[in-house]
Amino acid sequence: MALSSPVLIGRSDLLDLAGRRLAEAARSSGELLLLAGEAGIGKTRLLREIAGRAAGSGFAVIRASAAPGDAEVAAALVTDLGAQLRRDPATAQIGDQMLRRLTADGKEMGDPDRQRRLLVADLLDLVDAVAVRPTLITWEDLHWADELTLDLLGRLAVRARSLPLLLVGTYRSDELYPRVPLRAWRTRLVTQRHAEEARLPRLSRADTAAMMAAISGDTLPAYAVSAVFERSDGIPLHVEEFLAVTGRVPDTLADAVLSRAEQLGSGARELAATASVLGRSFDLDLLAAITGDAPGTIDAGLRELAERFFVQARGDGSAFDFRHALIRDALYADLTPLRRRELHGRAAEAAEAAGFAAAFISDQYERAQRPAEAFPYAVSAATEAASLSAHQEAAELYRRALRTLDQAASRAPGPAVSRAAVLTALAGELAAIDDNAAADRAYSQAHRIRVEDGERLAAAALLPEWVAVRHLLGDGLDRRVAVLRAGLPEAGDDPVVRARLHAALAAVYMLDRRLTEALDHGEHARAVLNNDLDLDTTVGSVLLFLGRLDEGFTLLEDVITRAVAAGRERQAARAHRMLGSSASVLVEYERAQRALPAGIAYADRVERFNDRHYMAAHLAHVRWATGDVEGARSLAGSALADGRGGITTRITALHVLGYAALARDHAAARAALTEAAELGGAMGELQRVSPAWWGLAELSLLDGEQAAAIDWCEHGFAASAAVGDASYLFPYAVTGARAYLTGSGPSAARDWLARVEPLLTARAIPGTLGCLDHAWGLIELAEGRTGRARVLLERAAAFWGERRRFWEGTAVLLDQARCAHRSRRPGAATEFVAAAREAWGGGELPRLWLAGTPSDLPAGAAASPLTARELEVARLVAAGRTDREVAGELVISPRTVSAHVEHIRTKLGVSRRAQIAGWLASMDRS
Repeated sequence: MALSSPVLIGRSDLLDLAGRRLAEAARSSGELLLLAGEAGIGKTRLLREIAGRAAGSGFAVIRASAAPGDAEVAAALVTDLGAQLRRDPATAQIGDQMLRRLTADGKEMGDPDRQRRLLVADLLDLVDAVAVRPTLITWEDLHWADELTLDLLGRLAVRARSLPLLLVGTYRSDELYPRVPLRAWRTRLVTQRHAEEARLPRLSRADTAAMMAAISGDTLPAYAVSAVFERSDGIPLHVEEFLAVTGRVPDTLADAVLSRAEQLGSGARELAATASVLGRSFDLDLLAAITGDAPGTIDAGLRELAERFFVQARGDGSAFDFRHALIRDALYADLTPLRRRELHGRAAEAAEAAGFAAAFISDQYERAQRPAEAFPYAVSAATEAASLSAHQEAAELYRRALRTLDQAASRAPGPAVSRAAVLTALAGELAAIDDNAAADRAYSQAHRIRVEDGERLAAAALLPEWVAVRHLLGDGLDRRVAVLRAGLPEAGDDPVVRARLHAALAAVYMLDRRLTEALDHGEHARAVLNNDLDLDTTVGSVLLFLGRLDEGFTLLEDVITRAVAAGRERQAARAHRMLGSSASVLVEYERAQRALPAGIAYADRVERFNDRHYMAAHLAHVRWATGDVEGARSLAGSALADGRGGITTRITALHVLGYAALARDHAAARAALTEAAELGGAMGELQRVSPAWWGLAELSLLDGEQAAAIDWCEHGFAASAAVGDASYLFPYAVTGARAYLTGSGPSAARDWLARVEPLLTARAIPGTLGCLDHAWGLIELAEGRTGRARVLLERAAAFWGERRRFWEGTAVLLDQARCAHRSRRPGAATEFVAAAREAWGGGELPRLWLAGTPSDLPAGAAASPLTARELEVARLVAAGRTDREVAGELVISPRTVSAHVEHIRTKLGVSRRAQIAGWLASMDRS
């Protein structure tokens, strides 16, 4: 009786789907199709059936598969692909090129990120060269794939859309553990529709009966079907194994496999047990080296294992696979402990002699309980993975290095400093994969060991990276500063370590916008660390927010030039990011509109997607600020939806989406700005939270909630005042003035501006100062001094126009219209309203801004009965001025003032001065 069904049962819908995708690929419209299901569900069988159909349709078929442990080896699955290509004469040259490229030394290409990017780009080009005809590439067991392989496959999925290339991968849906590289990769590709996913369900009772009949060649009795179905749970592999056992149906799959293994000859059974220590896939030469048996004996054993469906040959027969990983697992688990240890030791020695990958050798030595020999190979493999930015693999290998180091030390104690070095390296890799809690623990242990061993300098040297991790975990400024300052005495006279501590202090202070301290420490560090790109970027950014724009922009542009020339892509992208985003914040919009697209294009080229999307979010902010509201909404939405920009991109995009909705959709604006405020508040950084608070203040004003607007403005002021900030404070000046004028009156507005103005003038950032003329103009207008208000508002309008700031620039036109209307200049007032409508670009202007302008009068409503001079007198009277004070203000005699007041009373039909104030208030509200 055959072990496998000659026909595929219960998968017709999936075969039809694959058939459609093959047809599309033949028309140069390929894709990535993922087949998901639990272990033993039949993914391999379905993949084999798809490959057969593809070959029958004229496709070239290339197969690659992963094995347990491959997740620790950078490009393991790509290496298998190269080996498969090399076996086919038509693609042998490409396979050779791929394998040579994987083993080439890329150090001369720049930093590890650049090395990895160029490697992936070269591999993509090589796969492109394969797909000159309709091609199917299958990728089996992606749950064991490494990061670099998944990176390549994800990019291939995008390219396949315009190639005659179908990519089909399988993975175990029950093994998507949190730290498995496949998990986030699969979510991103499926969500962004770069991949299609189909799931293999378990077989029904009817399908199980059909499969049993196909295997046995006969219809089996219902009790037999029930027994197998109940134990197999509809999993095809289990059905096959249970059915292959004669007599009573075993309780578990392992029992079934071992029952079949007992029927093997002693040589084949021993060979299978030996092969099981090598994993799901095993190399023939390595197996021969371990056993030491004659070739004829090994060939005979493999032939029997293949005939009994335990293993199957791969390619040219130089390697074999167990028919399923679960079969290998059952055989491996049946080995006695000492026998298993002995076999792993022989495997490690043979692999070492044959030059196998360091990760494989270290794994074998560890399983052989020979930690001293495992340790150096684990460190070597981890270092190699880190050099390719394969941080997940590197972290796992450093963990192995720690385990084996500890085990070796327990048998023959070694120096603790070695453990500290490994812990520090592990912490760096954990930080790179955002496992900050684990990185913190590793740094903490490394620091403790250094201190206990009297290694004060080494202890101080790891503080900058440790503090950076602690910042992400929520440590406040005071704690971070204290830790770094405590490291300065520990560094002694070592200039480099001291400089790096000062550089870290500069970065800490910059994030909290304590700019004077940041610059002081930055200059200390620069005196030693000449041309340090990261440090120069920090200092350049500090100079910008201190108002020293020419120095800051020049330094950042120089960093970009130097970093690009040196192939330091991370540093170049960071400098682009800081330059463009700073210009966005500092109202240098023309520079931002040059710098941000250039930075985005660079980040695209070097595939720094976090930086790319952050800059895109800031470009969306610039678009909103300069009046392109729809363009801003679209770009911010794209940056938000992509999901690869991180929390800072999300916050910035939410700011923009909130601003873009201020005038038309208050509910959407409130939702976006509230989320941004919550996220920014959790980070505790002014630059993340203050823009959201300002948006909420504006929204409250537009909704007529003056008290809430004042509260938000006071939040923003307090946060900026705490660090002497001006760059995030400036928009609050006008918003706060409006809020206090409508909610409390001119005196409260004057007090507000008296607190805000010193902070803005102290920094004297050019793009922020025009808000003061605007705010003072509003106060003068509210107090009836239209002449002074007119001058101030004209200056503010010129400033916002020159800076191309759309929001305040539109509002100030309506403020000028209100001033002209009160000054009895109806023609000018109408022109200002028309200019505001043109600047607004369509839709209704905010009612708050229109108040007191000609556009705010109801149809047919009469204009004010007072003359322009009478209006001036009335406003001063309403403000509580005596006749003598009014006379001094307007440079007229007290008798003339008294006459004006009598005329006002007569025209308004009132008898008391307080009623004049009431009439003015009703006019302003209208």
